[in-house]
Amino acid sequence: MTIETGFVAGCFGPESGEGGKDAALIEAVLFLETEPLDETALSRISGLAKDRVETALEALKDRYRDADSGLELFRIGGGIVISPKKEYWEALKERYGKKNEGRLSRAAMETLSIIAYSQPITRSEIEAIRGVQADTMIRLLLDKELIRETGKKDAPGKPALFGTTKEFLKLFRLESIADLPKLNEREAERFGTDEKRT
Repeated sequence: MTIETGFVAGCFGPESGEGGKDAALIEAVLFLETEPLDETALSRISGLAKDRVETALEALKDRYRDADSGLELFRIGGGIVISPKKEYWEALKERYGKKNEGRLSRAAMETLSIIAYSQPITRSEIEAIRGVQADTMIRLLLDKELIRETGKKDAPGKPALFGTTKEFLKLFRLESIADLPKLNEREAERFGTDEKRT
């Protein structure tokens, strides 16, 4: 018995057939990959046709819906990952979160919030909102891969623009930036979201 057939039999039983093998293969790919993958990437890596990938993903979703499974498929930034169910992740993220991301200081969280809601945004714009220098916090967030440079602003000196990353989406379990909690009127005015996110 090969590793693949043993894995499939253990997960889906001997009568699952090709559909079970497809689901097991996609599950293995998602387990091994560190980045979210869309259906096209999963098709390329697994060698399965895209419609078979989609069927396999549906089978995995059904399997993970069971109360005795601690996992779920979660879509982040257009890609899919295997993730602990939300109720378990809340208790586990401090231990298993990447690079102590769960231990961000209040200043780092404030800076990250400003970038998330106001992106793309320059360092000087962040500092104008916070009222203090932001160099240290920006370097920290870049190091943790929660933000990245997204381009240059068409302004004197061509200052760098910053935005959030897929790591940010993964940390806060968001499918996209559109899923951020809504700001109240005062917060929206402070972050300048009316101007930047029309």
